[in-house]
Amino acid sequence: MEIKYTKINFEHIELLKQIVSNDQVYTDADNLEKYGKDETEDLVYKPEVVVKPKTVEQISKIMQLANAHKISVTARGAGTGLSGGALPIYGGIIISMECFNQILHIDERNLQATVEPGVINYVFQEEVKKLGLLYPPDPASWGSCSLGGNVAHSSGGPKAVKYGTTRDYVLNIEMVLPNGDIIWTGANTLKYSTGYNLTHLMVGSEGTLGIITKIVFKLIPLPKYDLLMLVPFTSAEKACEAVGATFRAGITPSAMEFMERDAIDWSIKYAGEVNFTIKPEWQALLLVEVDGNNMDVLFNDCETISNIMTEHGCDEILMADSAEQKASLWKIRRKVGEAVKSNSVYKEEDTVVPRAELPILLKGVKEIGTKYGFKSVCYGHAGDGNLHVNIIKGDLSDEVWERELPKGIVEIFELCKKLGGTISGEHGIGLVQKDYLKIVFPEYQLELMRNIKRLFDPNLILNPGKMVF
Repeated sequence: MEIKYTKINFEHIELLKQIVSNDQVYTDADNLEKYGKDETEDLVYKPEVVVKPKTVEQISKIMQLANAHKISVTARGAGTGLSGGALPIYGGIIISMECFNQILHIDERNLQATVEPGVINYVFQEEVKKLGLLYPPDPASWGSCSLGGNVAHSSGGPKAVKYGTTRDYVLNIEMVLPNGDIIWTGANTLKYSTGYNLTHLMVGSEGTLGIITKIVFKLIPLPKYDLLMLVPFTSAEKACEAVGATFRAGITPSAMEFMERDAIDWSIKYAGEVNFTIKPEWQALLLVEVDGNNMDVLFNDCETISNIMTEHGCDEILMADSAEQKASLWKIRRKVGEAVKSNSVYKEEDTVVPRAELPILLKGVKEIGTKYGFKSVCYGHAGDGNLHVNIIKGDLSDEVWERELPKGIVEIFELCKKLGGTISGEHGIGLVQKDYLKIVFPEYQLELMRNIKRLFDPNLILNPGKMVF
């Protein structure tokens, strides 16, 4: 669908400066380049102007101006997205939320916190941890991604397998609608049965329905202990099979991560030396964490997990014996994405299936790669069936990359659907996945989503060209 938007002119720039101030409006080439890209492949779409508001009232006035003149607006957090969700593909205004970076209140009595969307995930985690509390969602980019972006994509991370994704911790949201109205979506309560749940609608909406300005998160008590195991396998499929068996035995790890051999090698090369030996015959690793308040229970869980892993043909299991070794192991996992990006042009697919189907998905991805001539590096959150498939360009010609690869991606996504899964577990749809939505949704369901978008945003000015438009 082709949409026509008003181009930014001198008058618009002056009006924006009246709403904020001169030093909060940027039109220089460096800033337009910087805010025209995120971590999605090598895509760049420059905005016409970047605005860094400091109050919700300023955002409201910007949206009123944009709505009146039909100017496209894209809200942006930290720019760590992998689906192109914050790319201003129609130019227009980028509203950067980086000035909204305050933890406004941590309510220890009710186990809640109110934050602004520009707060970095890791910063928030460390602050609540000081109070003996935990905010579990921890994406690989937790050291740089913002909480507003996490909400926009319903981000997950390693701990999602036990504790859930961002969606499970959002109680209430303050947001600015495309016409400039300011609303709260719900209430600061654990139960909510008061009309349509706009809070859950906003989570995962990728900035297409409103601009988040405050978030109320649920917190939980911080577990006292955690144990971390590194489990090597000579067969990647056997490693995946062991995942489902662990849960069927009644164990729910706090993390269960999968890395195949190339992911391991590339990450170690990128992240630096490790304090253990990677044997040549290893083809995959599982990183398994358990946490809780009773160390005896945790040791028993680890013993059960060890027995299951042994039954599935694992090699000798390494138990991390210090905080430093735990950090080293987690660094390998968290750096895989950056390592892949530093090695080659690539496309990352965020596939997810019921966890017991993970071995079939992995095998299918490799077979599809052989059919279309591409190599893939796979890793991800095995405990919840979320496999990140990094397709490497390598020596493929530009013609094959552009014309043939999409056919392979379609087959991967069709396999996900066949296995009861879907095409994105936590990275979102954004720009790069929207053409594949028709694989998992019939047209009438896509039109229902478009109608929701039209209801919130009749002029289609907010983050246009994403998801269903």
